[in-house]
Amino acid sequence: MPYKLSISSWKAFPFLILLVFIAPVLIVLSSLFGDYSENWSHLYNYVLFDYVSNSILLILGVIFLVLIIGLSTSWLVTNYSFYGKEFLEWALILPLSIPPYILAYTFTGLFDTTGTANNLSREILNLGQDFVLFPNVRNIYGAILVFSFTLYPYVYLVSRTAFMNQSRSMLEAGRVLGLSQFQTFYKLSLPIIRPAIIGGLMLVIMETLSDFGAVDHFAIQTFTTGIFRTWYGLYDLNTAMQLASLLLIFVGVFYLLERYSRSETEYTSTSSTFRPTKEIELKGLKSSLAFFVCFFPIFIGFLLPVSELAVWAFSSNLGFFNEKFYTTTFNTIYLALFSALLCATLALLINYSIRFTKSRFSNFLSSLLSIGYAVPGLILAVGIVQLLAWLDNKVLLGLEIVLTGSIIGLIFAYLIKSYALANSTFESGFKRISPSLDDSARILNSSGWSMLLRVHFPLLKTSFLTSLLLVTSEVVKELPATLILRPFNFDTLAVSTYLYAAEERMFLAAAPAIAIVAIGLIPIIILTRMIKSSRPTTNKGGYDS
Repeated sequence: MPYKLSISSWKAFPFLILLVFIAPVLIVLSSLFGDYSENWSHLYNYVLFDYVSNSILLILGVIFLVLIIGLSTSWLVTNYSFYGKEFLEWALILPLSIPPYILAYTFTGLFDTTGTANNLSREILNLGQDFVLFPNVRNIYGAILVFSFTLYPYVYLVSRTAFMNQSRSMLEAGRVLGLSQFQTFYKLSLPIIRPAIIGGLMLVIMETLSDFGAVDHFAIQTFTTGIFRTWYGLYDLNTAMQLASLLLIFVGVFYLLERYSRSETEYTSTSSTFRPTKEIELKGLKSSLAFFVCFFPIFIGFLLPVSELAVWAFSSNLGFFNEKFYTTTFNTIYLALFSALLCATLALLINYSIRFTKSRFSNFLSSLLSIGYAVPGLILAVGIVQLLAWLDNKVLLGLEIVLTGSIIGLIFAYLIKSYALANSTFESGFKRISPSLDDSARILNSSGWSMLLRVHFPLLKTSFLTSLLLVTSEVVKELPATLILRPFNFDTLAVSTYLYAAEERMFLAAAPAIAIVAIGLIPIIILTRMIKSSRPTTNKGGYDS
């Protein structure tokens, strides 16, 4: 009887967590059925079209560029051998450590009319102050470049893995049929990895739609800037929720299209044996060209902004090492670590409940929990504010507990937003554990908590550490939710960077921005080790045996 009760408890656990996670989203959507104010009429008549059109243009532009960058680089490092390839293969994911809003700030400092690049060009060419070599980047086209060079690694990572898993036999068949290398790529390799590409693009779209810092800095009217300005500019929370609902529907459409596309498209290899592709060795001009194609996005998306941040930091004579910087850094680190610990523990328990109960329904609930990653932080913030206000006024009234404006709402948002990252590591970790271990544990009368602590957790220490690092990095970079939900007089590195940049105090913004990048490099190092270990041994010199 205790064993059955234990199973029932584990089955109910994912469902209860889902109810908690989905509550803020449902609160936001409920605003669509409420009253519409005059502010809504104004937004509908004058700016809503700009929100929609700018968001669509931004997405289309980013998709176009990340496909070019991600596919070209992954194809080159997977199928060719050239100078510097071993370095470029892992360095191509370095831009993931830089949030789009930080790249936006550095682009402004570099390419503005009085920016570093234009000032340097005027000095070198000995031209007047009116000469501008680099055009203004504070527009939607500059935003497209910013998002593309920070988000292309999502497409690069998934397509690289997919290219590596393609059999040599298929490429040899293409050669026999008289296809060129480009035709082999376009007609054979690309269609097979389409589901993986769509998955990577979905992450890119979600990150683009949820961004606030970059589009706000470039003064682009999108849903996120509209929600923030309606709330804090017009002091109209209900209208802000209605805008958030439209953005949520926008995101949901993309999510459903992605799921449908991947379910309708499935390519498999019919070969019984897998043979990894041989690398084609490039020499001379071809080698240099391949190096340039792979190095350019690293230079624009990582080396250039980091260099500019370093120049700003040291130009301030290290004045950023003050009490505020130390306080902000401490706030960020302990908040990120605490949130990551909760998120990793939650993902561990939910994945264990699925394994322990062998419930397909629990597995389905777990996949729904991961959708939180696709919900923009600004929407979560709006819903959580309303949820906490309701709890304070209806449930906790009379008690000396106030949730609104506390750090609890902030941690709650981080959990919903970052759960997918922690969940993915534990999913792969549990798959590597043989079911026979569970059977052996049951024979020895070990079940429930005992099986988790004695059998599974010792084998999942690497997964637990990886999820901690990934969630920590994500929390450190998160801006929209933190900006709204943080307690009074409580700043993080992301908020501090945003506030300094909003005041055009770039020298002071450099220090917290560098700290964010440094922390973001930790999971990048983990990914690089995974990339090195996943690279199969290949022979060079073409497809011939």
